[in-house]
Amino acid sequence: MSSNSVTLWLRPFTARPIALAGLGVLVATVLAAVFAPWLSPYDPYAIDPLIRLTPPNVTHWFGTDQFGRDTLSRTIHSSRMALLIGSGVVVFALATGVPAGVLSALFPRLGHLLMRMVDVLMAFPTLLLALGLIVILSPSVGTVILAIGLGYMTTTTRIVYGLTLRLRAETYVEASRSMGAGTAWLISRHILPNLVSPLLVQASFVFAFAQLGAASLDFLGLGAPPDIPSWGNMLAESRTFITRAPWLLFFPGMMIVATAFSLNLVGDALRDRLDPRFRQVFGEKG
Repeated sequence: MSSNSVTLWLRPFTARPIALAGLGVLVATVLAAVFAPWLSPYDPYAIDPLIRLTPPNVTHWFGTDQFGRDTLSRTIHSSRMALLIGSGVVVFALATGVPAGVLSALFPRLGHLLMRMVDVLMAFPTLLLALGLIVILSPSVGTVILAIGLGYMTTTTRIVYGLTLRLRAETYVEASRSMGAGTAWLISRHILPNLVSPLLVQASFVFAFAQLGAASLDFLGLGAPPDIPSWGNMLAESRTFITRAPWLLFFPGMMIVATAFSLNLVGDALRDRLDPRFRQVFGEKG
């Protein structure tokens, strides 16, 4: 990728400092997840009862929890779980929602059946649907990804379905079909390439809401196992110490809010970059 291309992609971020700050937070979170063993000052599992509930200080920047574990180290390692669940939910939602939406638009009889099934799933709130699946399948990281991903698969399917219906009626698609182009050729050459931009924006929002959903399930004790550091587990473990040690809730809660907010900012910036209606705003040519 040339320097000019990089500049064009970064222009929506540089034009809005708050979006650039969101991108910085997101990059920092990813780097923290990748290099967690080297960035953590202490072992996140090490227990030291002598320093339990120590307030933030020069030795333990985020203080310690009720077991004497370093809160900063656990917060850094928790970013790995956030990245794993968010990425897993996005992959699941796209891998199931895109084929369902495209095929439903191109094959009306199949679409009638699939869309009614999607409507039934959309009748349930995402968190309630996730709770039901986790109770049936037992709590685990994989179950959390499946439960949350199923909720956002429905919205992805609906978005892809509507976009594919519009693309199917385009002149160049009709021309290709009249020249004998098959369904597979139309999907690979015309449908999927035009879905990349909106799906990229949708993925950023799904990632953000997946973070909130995973934290909610962890807080209820139905998410990641308690022995795995996650921001939701940290909140659940420390809620009884909200008055005595408020820093235990502040730092993981701050990370959840900052990550979700930064993902929304990045999604807005990507929409502005990819939507042709906004290109003139950033000085681009159509």
